[in-house]
Amino acid sequence: MSPDQPRHVRPTGAGRGPRPGTARDTTVPAGAFPGDPAAPGTPDETAEAGATDAPAPRKGGLGRSSALMASGTFVSRGLGLVRNVLLVAAIGTTGLVADAFDVANKIPNVLFAILAGGVLNAVLVPQIVRAYRAHNTQERLDKLLTLSGVILLALSALLTAGSSILVALYTGPGWTGPQTSLAVAFAFWCTPQLFFYGLYTLLGQVLNARGQFGPFMWAPVLNNVVSIVGFGAFIALYGPAAVGNVDDLTQWDATKITLLAGTATLGVAAQALILVLPLWRAGFRWHVRFGLRGIGLRSAGQVALWTFAAVLLEQVGVLFTTRFASEAPRAALARTFGPYRDDPGTLGAVTGLVIGAPDAFSGSLAVAGNAAYTQALMIYLLPHSLVTVSIATALFTGMSAAAHAGDLARVRHDLSRGVRTVGVFTVFATAVLVVLALPVTKLLVPSVDAASGEAVSMVLRAMALGLVPLGGMVLMKWVYYAFEDGRTVFWIQVPGTIVLVGVSWLATQVLTPPFWVVGIGLAMSLSNVVAVALRTVGLRRTLQGLDGARILRLHVKAVLAAAVSAVAGWGVLRAFVVVTGDAADGIYGLSWWESVVLVGVAGVVMTLVYAGGLKLMRVRELDQLAGPVVRRVRRLVRR
Repeated sequence: MSPDQPRHVRPTGAGRGPRPGTARDTTVPAGAFPGDPAAPGTPDETAEAGATDAPAPRKGGLGRSSALMASGTFVSRGLGLVRNVLLVAAIGTTGLVADAFDVANKIPNVLFAILAGGVLNAVLVPQIVRAYRAHNTQERLDKLLTLSGVILLALSALLTAGSSILVALYTGPGWTGPQTSLAVAFAFWCTPQLFFYGLYTLLGQVLNARGQFGPFMWAPVLNNVVSIVGFGAFIALYGPAAVGNVDDLTQWDATKITLLAGTATLGVAAQALILVLPLWRAGFRWHVRFGLRGIGLRSAGQVALWTFAAVLLEQVGVLFTTRFASEAPRAALARTFGPYRDDPGTLGAVTGLVIGAPDAFSGSLAVAGNAAYTQALMIYLLPHSLVTVSIATALFTGMSAAAHAGDLARVRHDLSRGVRTVGVFTVFATAVLVVLALPVTKLLVPSVDAASGEAVSMVLRAMALGLVPLGGMVLMKWVYYAFEDGRTVFWIQVPGTIVLVGVSWLATQVLTPPFWVVGIGLAMSLSNVVAVALRTVGLRRTLQGLDGARILRLHVKAVLAAAVSAVAGWGVLRAFVVVTGDAADGIYGLSWWESVVLVGVAGVVMTLVYAGGLKLMRVRELDQLAGPVVRRVRRLVRR
């Protein structure tokens, strides 16, 4: 520490990273923040987080770069929804094939989350950024990219060869030989995505370090376009899941498997390889150069190791919940039909029969498995990614600077403002997802059938209960990283993972199979509550107090307003049933257009009631959340 820097007492609970006020150059791993603890990292999340590690762009280019990144993310998410609709149309959200493909396609994402949280984002990516500050930039970049490429290629080849072992880890013992074989065949095509995800991250970081932010954010668009074309071709050749018996496993030959799973991998490959073009046009050349000396790997701090450990622990939770969810459909069928032969044709016929007539089998059909869980998770994370991550990203730079300067009051202020602002949104989003779960599911996944839509919506309601603590725990996690304290994040993750796995297991013991995945959703919500409670206790010590009373008052007011809003939304649903005269089925057989109308009307009513309630209770955070949107609308009106 230089003599002119003031001394600060290390905050209680801080890790072994540098004290606030030190000048050591330590980079918090990119991609460590989003997805806490819901799911493996996605390319979009990696891109959003990775962009924050780059140096400032060239003078005059900040506004343009921000616009490029925002527009790329928006377009990518929109096309991602289209891609998902086509995938669901091709193989459905419940059934043998949907679950087999979901497990196979999840494997490279889980592996990449572990790899990105450890070797890439925690060790190699920060060195790429620092290479541009060194005198031997080209040499360091060549060695880093060569080392990374070799590691990625070797791991991808090894894990692809071991696809059968990976599938066995993520599926339960109840899977039959034919379904497991199909999942292994899918995994053989999907696992190489690991290499291309890694390549996308590395090349994207080089672009970011050069001030070229747009390509990194727009590349996922190409991924979605390729997938849309491939899945569309699959439907054109083989028909949608609603028409043919998609779960007749005897119909899945090599061509059919290759088209579906190969499309998914081809999209990720295109996303990575397209980044070569802007790098080449900018004059960057990558020369294969081996060597470990002089590339700064020894400077990886303990925060990187603890971050990797926390990511690994999260994926342990994903492993167990995936295994539990994979067993639910099989257990439901066995419960209804008893033991039957391990024959793919018979199995497909039985599954198709139940899916086609769920009421005839006491609801056994609409049994949520891995694929239904993934669909619910996608919808659940939308409000989180659109608002919570954006607000947390905006606050992190200031909190990090304040933490390094030892300004605990500023960190407390920023954290309180972030939690309160996010809370205004997530409390309302919870009410919307609970009340409008089914119409929202059918709106965002129009290709889902009635029974599967109900299965997904039940899981979504359970997950939605954890949306508020998810926002708080993510913001608090960023505060720990602002103090470069990865150790505490890891140890708090331990009881959270225990709760997730333990309650999920308990659900499989006390609930009937159709509700196992609903129980997993509830376990995830409870895990979020445990994590946010423990992080609150830890930060109260670290920051020498929190703005707890103010945060609590805000959430009580928001919950009261949201409760009234939920009643109003429920009233709109009941009115819809009366108007349509569909009292027998309620909204079970809702069409896509009816979902659009219902979500639109009920959404507007709930928003007005909620906003009015907050105004009456003088909740100022509503203005902070809605202010930018209102100002933009006013500018558009004036034009």
